[in-house]
Amino acid sequence: MNYKTVCGLEIHTELLTETKIFCSCKTDFGAPPNTQCCEVCTGLPGTLPHVNKRVVEFAVRCGLALNCKITRITKFDRKNYFYPDLPKAYQISQLYLPICTDGYVEISGGKRIRIKELHMEEDAGKLFHDGKRTLIDYNRCGVPLLEIVTEPDINSADEAAEFARQLRDILRFCGISDCKMQEGSLRADVNVSVMPEGADKLGTRTEMKNINSFSAIQNAVNAEAKRQRELLESGQSVALETRRWDDRENTSYPMRKKEEAQHYKYFPEPDIPPIEISDELIESIKNTLPELPSAKKARYTGELGLSEYDADVICTDMAYIELFELTTSITSSPKDSANWIMGELMHHLSVTGTLPEEMSFRKESLAEIINLLSDNRITRETAKSLFEKVFFDNVIPEEYIKENDLFLQNNSKEIASAVREVLEANPKAVGEYLDGKEKAIGFLIGQSMKKLGGKASPNEVTKTIKEMIKDN
Repeated sequence: MNYKTVCGLEIHTELLTETKIFCSCKTDFGAPPNTQCCEVCTGLPGTLPHVNKRVVEFAVRCGLALNCKITRITKFDRKNYFYPDLPKAYQISQLYLPICTDGYVEISGGKRIRIKELHMEEDAGKLFHDGKRTLIDYNRCGVPLLEIVTEPDINSADEAAEFARQLRDILRFCGISDCKMQEGSLRADVNVSVMPEGADKLGTRTEMKNINSFSAIQNAVNAEAKRQRELLESGQSVALETRRWDDRENTSYPMRKKEEAQHYKYFPEPDIPPIEISDELIESIKNTLPELPSAKKARYTGELGLSEYDADVICTDMAYIELFELTTSITSSPKDSANWIMGELMHHLSVTGTLPEEMSFRKESLAEIINLLSDNRITRETAKSLFEKVFFDNVIPEEYIKENDLFLQNNSKEIASAVREVLEANPKAVGEYLDGKEKAIGFLIGQSMKKLGGKASPNEVTKTIKEMIKDN
């Protein structure tokens, strides 16, 4: 029997606010354990939460970017459960009136993945298992989250990963989250079921929690769909449960029966009044939305002539986009700008382990190098070594070239003299070129450039060699 995979994602993203959702504690990643928590985010008796206005604005911003309806009057609810990383034994979240509903993200082929809802909530702390002990860091308690819940519209592992990537790009473009999966600021719960082809009723789903890479999302969907198909084909049933995904073993393990909303005994949060979202606030946020990834890629390919591959690579990070647009505005050459970013820049970032947002060199320098090269004032080899100096030492290109006497010398008499000596010393190569062996001219160019100390335009040298051979 043929089965159809059905998948829905619940994406949790930490917001780029300076303070937590219900208190003034900082949200800095990597702070010493339990140094960014207070009586509010640890739930001590008698404390009262107060809503961070920036969180509400970010939620509306995200909803608009995801084509959602904005709930004009929204409120918080208590989700009750006991777990060591949740010291007050409940999480303030949203169930009954989430701030955004009914949106979508369009993936390749024009397919729309519907967004059921987007709601605000607080994060829990973090557990560290150390041998026989479990340690708790409450710094993350109260860090603001958006949870973005899709409808079960995803039908393959590739679609799941593509949706997650597109969502990450939108969140980063809008300045809502840094989406650093390695730091846990973007995590996915993956719901998977299978159903016979042509059936109307969805199969029993399982949920895999806190998956933190795109490859893990793909692997989890594929492996879980395969496990469920094998169960059904052997006459067994799929249990409604929460499972733990082990990416190293490429398999999942049962954790507990799947809880539904009624198990958490939700009720309206008594300490936070409803929030009214005005038309004026929505309009002001809408006016600040940036050009979103799909529109930017279309402009890069349509107006600037980049290939789809180049546009996709440039749009993987806002730091690349900002550098590309600045460089293109100075050089008027989108292709050269993209090639240098995807080539020399990404090479140095990879070798040094530097993140794009950590680039510290003067951003105009890349465009200046490209212009020096296109104006035949430096060789390509000099350009590459110059960019290396820019990347590591932040030198100013023009100043560095002058100080180190690296400008090309386009003195035609000097070039002609050097070329003449090379041709006289290498009659065999000249003869081979005359016999139609084009590779021979490469040797003659190399020898001429060597004699000139690399300080001549390769184009000028090539032109001079061909003219001298022709005249003789």
